[in-house]
Amino acid sequence: MDNTQAIHLLDEAMQEFRREPYRDLVTRIGQGPVTAERQGADAAQYQLEFSFVWDDRPGGNVRVIGSIDDGGWRAFVPVTRSFIKSADESFVDE
Repeated sequence: MDNTQAIHLLDEAMQEFRREPYRDLVTRIGQGPVTAERQGADAAQYQLEFSFVWDDRPGGNVRVIGSIDDGGWRAFVPVTRSFIKSADESFVDE
């Protein structure tokens, strides 16, 4: 797996969720992960998975966790990124 390519694809996908309003992210909690596949510039297929959880307590901040792998051994230790969004639409710890 090309880590540089994987990180680029994951960061790109995470930006889509960063643009979602807090209330939309809240509705995703408890609905299971969102999955997608993307092809990298290196022609490799990558699997992405996004989870949505309460960060500290129900009704509080939402943590979005994204991971990416190429379906090989890296699936056991995927590259991950996350962010936390608060009800006032700000990002926590950034």
